[in-house]
Amino acid sequence: MQFLFPLFLAAAAAIAIPIIIHLFYFRRFRKVYFTNVRFLQEVKDITSNRQKLRNLLVLLMRCLAIIFLVLAFAQPFIPRSSEVKQGEKAVSVFVDNSFSMAALSKDAPLLELAKQRARDIVTAYGPADRFQILTTDFEGRDQRLIGKEDALLRIDEIRISPATRVLSKVLTRQQQCLNTGKAENKIAFLISDFQENISDLETFADSLLEVNLVPMRAVQENNISIDSAWFENPVQILNQPAKLLVKISNRGDENADEVRLSLRHDNQSKPVGAIPVPARSSRVDTVSFNILHPGWHEARLSVTDFPVQFDDDYFLSFYVAEQINVLCINGQQPSKYLNNVFAGAPYFKMDNADVRALDYSKFGNYQLIILNEPAIITSGFSQELKTFAQNGGNVLVFPAQNADLNTFNGLLQSFGGGALGAYEPVQRQASQINTEEFVFQDVFLNKSANLRLPTTQGNFKITPNRGEYILTYRDGSAMLSKFPAGEGALYLCAAPLDEKVNDLVRNGEIFVPLLFKTAIAGSKSRQIAYTIGKDEVLEARHLPSAAGEILYKLRLAGDGNRPSGNSTEAASDAASVEFIPEQRILGAKVLLTPGTQIRDAGWYQLRLNTDSTLAEYAFNYDRGESDLRYRSSESLSEQLPSNMKVLAENAEANFTQVVNEENQGVVLWRWCLMFALLFLALEVLFLRLWKV
Repeated sequence: MQFLFPLFLAAAAAIAIPIIIHLFYFRRFRKVYFTNVRFLQEVKDITSNRQKLRNLLVLLMRCLAIIFLVLAFAQPFIPRSSEVKQGEKAVSVFVDNSFSMAALSKDAPLLELAKQRARDIVTAYGPADRFQILTTDFEGRDQRLIGKEDALLRIDEIRISPATRVLSKVLTRQQQCLNTGKAENKIAFLISDFQENISDLETFADSLLEVNLVPMRAVQENNISIDSAWFENPVQILNQPAKLLVKISNRGDENADEVRLSLRHDNQSKPVGAIPVPARSSRVDTVSFNILHPGWHEARLSVTDFPVQFDDDYFLSFYVAEQINVLCINGQQPSKYLNNVFAGAPYFKMDNADVRALDYSKFGNYQLIILNEPAIITSGFSQELKTFAQNGGNVLVFPAQNADLNTFNGLLQSFGGGALGAYEPVQRQASQINTEEFVFQDVFLNKSANLRLPTTQGNFKITPNRGEYILTYRDGSAMLSKFPAGEGALYLCAAPLDEKVNDLVRNGEIFVPLLFKTAIAGSKSRQIAYTIGKDEVLEARHLPSAAGEILYKLRLAGDGNRPSGNSTEAASDAASVEFIPEQRILGAKVLLTPGTQIRDAGWYQLRLNTDSTLAEYAFNYDRGESDLRYRSSESLSEQLPSNMKVLAENAEANFTQVVNEENQGVVLWRWCLMFALLFLALEVLFLRLWKV
């Protein structure tokens, strides 16, 4: 047993006061005249003995009362650790308010129990102690120490949030805040369900910070979630069927025989069917639908699941161009073969331009630029082509037979390619086609069939070739190579397009897919969905305005998804959610960083000082909270560092007392005070009821 204030034990010398009073107290007897005193001797002896016994018991009660009163002020305790911290304390309490905490326990949602635990922890400390109340939102206002009353009010404000954090980052955040205070005693509490995918406590390096883990446990650990979705083809084409691949996961230990999946697109809901998903596994299903109009499209995939519902919807948005624009830059005359190919496809629109009269500012309006046998490529033209490719366009080059190799090599080097060798008037036959590259992927039904590949009567030798081979000659050299640059690429043919040199124009099964697919690939594939809470950067085309200040805004569309348990503000009309993201203009595009301003899943429309929608972005909640597997108290205790400990899960009656005992051991001063009062009461009883 130890004492919190051992100096108070010196007050135990006060027991000398009742002893002195007892020793020097002489009762004054009153004289009573009586006729015959020979009968009083026996009565006098008996009364004197009873009085001495009563006085000794009263003295004992007084001494014991003083002793236990002194002990109460000294505050004795039985320590649970070797050292008990005294003085002012800085306490950080993390309340996990992620989506998994919306699961139900035996009595209430886990978040409500976690908030009550946080109140009990704050109550267990003194009014002079300072507190940090931290949530998964990592708000700036929570990165400071506050008083006890403010801490209790902050706990009441906590609501379910889409944010999720690994616990090592939470501890780092707590450590930073605690170090701002002057208190030497720093204590951290983590109130969480301790999912396996966030419980990386072993990676926290600081062994001086005292960390207490308070586990919360849900009754059910089953969950079905839509993890992700993606298109089979990177670019969607008008009036063509789109194939959407959907990954559905069963997070529970029981098989899900019928997971009903539905798709909402163009304001119409379409049931896809029932999908069986085995326990602890995933399935990928294909959803097909038709694209009937150009512009921005909104789609939402849904499954029916209870009680964890935040991951039952998956939002996506994509853009379908009304047409694909192609620019053909001719060194001499326009090619009739190129004109005929695109004239027969109304979805494509081709413009011809002379290499000697170019308007570089219009390059951004095209998805594919074809260089039809130019003899010279100036350095400025080369730089514009590189910028065009980096912004998502494709460049297809057919060099002229009398091409200036120095200027073409400058173009190749800007794309990270090799050098273009001298023209060799030697007949060569293409022998191999790369069907894994996007240009010829899914073009031929039978890849093993004998295709009639083109023949050239002469070609330039690309050496060394650091690009990707698309068509290859029999000697292993490249006939068509690809050089990626940014989000686009340069496609270089080793032979001119002239039919006298190259019969590629007469080989429709190769020539037509080459033109169409390079043009489609130049329609920049946009990301169809983003994740809330991650550092996403949105990209859009910049529209210069002469009206003055350029201010881009993001607005949540009316059919957004709000998690249950949000505040009254979160229950308001979705269309009222509008904010100005961080924005940076780089040439012809604008980069937007929403940061933590997006909290609700749904579609966000980009606007610029008008009501017209410039772009749409779909945001979904982080699926990290979908896996409801938790670390048990036993596994936590086995692998924790020495400065961390798990507080008992079953201490539901009085958690404040549990915290007190962890900080100060088993406190005994209340018992001492009770015994002091008991002995004082016995003294009163002896004096009043014991008649002598």
